[in-house]
Amino acid sequence: MAKNKVVLCDTNILIELSKSNIEVVEELRSIGSANIAVSSVSAGELIVGALNKNDLNKIKKALAAIQVVYLNEVISLKSLELLEAYSLSHGLDIPDSLIAATALVNDLQLYTLNLKHFKFIKGLRLYTS
Repeated sequence: MAKNKVVLCDTNILIELSKSNIEVVEELRSIGSANIAVSSVSAGELIVGALNKNDLNKIKKALAAIQVVYLNEVISLKSLELLEAYSLSHGLDIPDSLIAATALVNDLQLYTLNLKHFKFIKGLRLYTS
């Protein structure tokens, strides 16, 4: 993968980073901090998962160091299309549809550890090292 390409990280990647998962840490280092992005949905999931104010402050500091891609009308419409296409057949849920739509609309690869949640989405490019 070219080092100058922004990669959208799923929530689970940032959770594993916070746990110091060596494989994830090394992969993110390879991507480069300037090329790491998250959907505002993932940012929200991390904030909701904060255990206390200290944890929340750590999450906010981490989010300030990376790009956050915010939802807009185009992403919302793409998310609805994905839900119509895949919610019944594959169990696609709203947060994952919004994350996938963010990647699709912005032509970003998605780095996730939950391949089963996304591998069926046509046109979605999943990040591989």
